[in-house]
Amino acid sequence: MQARPILLVEDNPDDEILTVRALKRQSIGNRIVVAHDGQEALDRLFGEGEGGGPERPALVLLDLNLPRVEGLEVLRRIRSDPRTRLLPVVILTSSREERDIIEGYSLGANSYVRKPVNFDEFLEAARQLGLYWLLLNEPVPE
Repeated sequence: MQARPILLVEDNPDDEILTVRALKRQSIGNRIVVAHDGQEALDRLFGEGEGGGPERPALVLLDLNLPRVEGLEVLRRIRSDPRTRLLPVVILTSSREERDIIEGYSLGANSYVRKPVNFDEFLEAARQLGLYWLLLNEPVPE
């Protein structure tokens, strides 16, 4: 059985490259699918876009500051649908706003991680996220 993909929801091309690079350095076998805005993420998760059927990722790495549909609204919709309500969602964002942290957890985020500004720290944070959520964490059975 092929490993389920990681859905990275990220509109910043530099952060996308860094996150993908860090995850691939760990030899994680999961395919990385990128959604560049909140609507694209919802289309992938619920199969409402051009791509056909829904994605069933092992993990969603979700930025908050997204075009079209903001990250917290994406999280709200993930948690409100029985097909995705138990899906691990890690908010990976540059936001330092306390209200974002509180609302993210209130809406059911599994974790809230601030993107480090330093390149090496960013790579290490993404590496640790991949190791924990894909190798150590016991997922909900399908």
